[in-house]
Amino acid sequence: MTGLDPASATGYRDHPPRMGFFTDTSVCIGCKACEVACKEWNAVPEDGIALTGMSYDNTVGLGADTWRHVAFIEQRKPISRQDSGLHHDTDVLAMAADEPSTDFRWLMSSDVCKHCTEAACLDVCPTGSLFRTEFGTVVVQEDICNGCGYCIPACPYGVIDQRDGDGRAWKCTLCYDRLGQGQEPACAKACPTDSIQFGPLDELRERAQNRVEQLQDAGVADARLYGESPDDGVGGDGAFFLLLDEPEVYGLPPDPKVTTRDLPAMWRHVGTAAVTLVGGALAAFAATALGGRK
Repeated sequence: MTGLDPASATGYRDHPPRMGFFTDTSVCIGCKACEVACKEWNAVPEDGIALTGMSYDNTVGLGADTWRHVAFIEQRKPISRQDSGLHHDTDVLAMAADEPSTDFRWLMSSDVCKHCTEAACLDVCPTGSLFRTEFGTVVVQEDICNGCGYCIPACPYGVIDQRDGDGRAWKCTLCYDRLGQGQEPACAKACPTDSIQFGPLDELRERAQNRVEQLQDAGVADARLYGESPDDGVGGDGAFFLLLDEPEVYGLPPDPKVTTRDLPAMWRHVGTAAVTLVGGALAAFAATALGGRK
């Protein structure tokens, strides 16, 4: 893909700007309003309320029945008073004394499909069920999906999954039906703290960089962006994050790669091998034929 405009690379002309999510985990309060709104709007089955051993997290991770997942990461480590109050009032950051503490803290993050610039799931789908929209997002058409499951291992983030008793693949559509009507996705609309921000991707990236600088100036040294760079292994994500720790802490791969990046070279090798085999077979046939004439 060229730059961050996958819609143009797909063939759309005069399309709207690329839309996406910026999730600021520093203001996520773990309310799960985004999960509920996503399920209600998209008719996604409920996950149940059984205890999972994952803190207050009853959904555990992204899947066919969880298109938005709020992770609760429990930490007990030396942190500043600024960090420990981060989820309560960000305006306090500049005034808080930077005294070390061993207080317990939660890191909360609402995860979602990344709508990659270079989406391996699109490369492997044999039916065209997965397609790129004019907004640059990636959507599954469940009425075309044949349940082959090729897209599941192709996703470097482990987002796509098959639904039990159904077999088809399901994931976040970035509320494609709402975007077509000029509305924001249900999860962003329901978020009470603006942790989930929706809009043109270029604007979100600029806003996110300003937010990181604000937090770092306030003493939150670990604040960093994840998935915003077009130089990463998937060409940049359409849904990226502000994190307060290493990506692995949030269950995110530190260095995601397009899993189909080697396919062209592999097919070239297959073609070369096939030509060699055919050439060898023809040579053997010719040699046998000539030998039979003598």
